[in-house]
Amino acid sequence: MNNQLKVTTTAIDGVLLLEPRVFGDERGFFLESYNQRTFEEATGQVVQFVQDNHSRSAQGVLRGLHYQDEPYAQGKLVRVTRGAVFDVVVDIRPRSPSFGQWIGVELSESNQLQAWIPPGLAHGFCVTSESADFQYKTTEYYNAAHERCIAWNDPDLAIGWPAGIEPVLSAKDRAGRSFHAATGRQVPQ
Repeated sequence: MNNQLKVTTTAIDGVLLLEPRVFGDERGFFLESYNQRTFEEATGQVVQFVQDNHSRSAQGVLRGLHYQDEPYAQGKLVRVTRGAVFDVVVDIRPRSPSFGQWIGVELSESNQLQAWIPPGLAHGFCVTSESADFQYKTTEYYNAAHERCIAWNDPDLAIGWPAGIEPVLSAKDRAGRSFHAATGRQVPQ
């Protein structure tokens, strides 16, 4: 840990949870949401972010599981600035020791956590608050021809999405492919 950022590793190789130092008082708070030097020191990675994205979604909206094929795979630094989401990452890298595994974590305006998701992973989230603002930086530009989607409810992945929420999906997300169809491999047992 450096002075500005606490880093927590996850069960998926390369996926990190980043907790910025928050300075708060009766006026509100201040935090450094991104500092290239601090990011590189904390993660051991030198990346170039080329695009910032911001979505606002109502409760129950589920976006994902999205990724882009090579050579347009995107690394993402994600955070929630309003509300809360259940954020999910699935390892679809065939040579990874965590191939076929998923992790889920709450990202919210109150916990201020960020997640670093390296290229080659599928990502999605479900809004658990009344609404949520989701912001993320990417290491590659959006490329519609290389965009892919794995079904959020693939039974082989068996992702533990929050109970009691009826997902609101886009047509693209309703048409997501199975993990097997997307990767050409079965989820390891």
